[in-house]
Amino acid sequence: MEIYTILEQMEELLEKAKKVPFSEKVVIEKEEIANLIKEIRLSMPDEIKQAKWIKEERERIIAEAQKDADNIIKEAENRIISMIDEHEITKKAYEKKDEIIEDANNMHRETIQRANNYVDGVLANIENTMVELNKTIEQVEKNMNESISLVKGDLNDSLSLIQNNRKELK
Repeated sequence: MEIYTILEQMEELLEKAKKVPFSEKVVIEKEEIANLIKEIRLSMPDEIKQAKWIKEERERIIAEAQKDADNIIKEAENRIISMIDEHEITKKAYEKKDEIIEDANNMHRETIQRANNYVDGVLANIENTMVELNKTIEQVEKNMNESISLVKGDLNDSLSLIQNNRKELK
């Protein structure tokens, strides 16, 4: 029996089935549905079964091929690395790399020394400026104290004069 015919029979069973009151559910004979499902399985073309097997086999073969390819690539990379390490150009490149690194380290040390010298000079200038500023502040403070003393003296003299003049007036 063809699968489409069996599916049509299943649809007819659903349409003719008794409805459960107050719901959309229906009652179907279990044995009838089971027989139709069994017929579908038996009617399935061998090509579908073969296609499933072919698909599974294809996935297995692809996975195995991928694994083999990964191994080949890894082996080739290892072989290339060993060949490069043995080659004279690589040895010269390593020597040149060491020279470049040494030159860079020397330049780095010189740059740091120059920067330290510059910073030390700037800090020395700041220190000298601060010492001079401190001396200036001390001088200004001394001058202010002297001025205050003079003003106080003049103020006291004026106060005494005013007081004496007031006494004379009385």
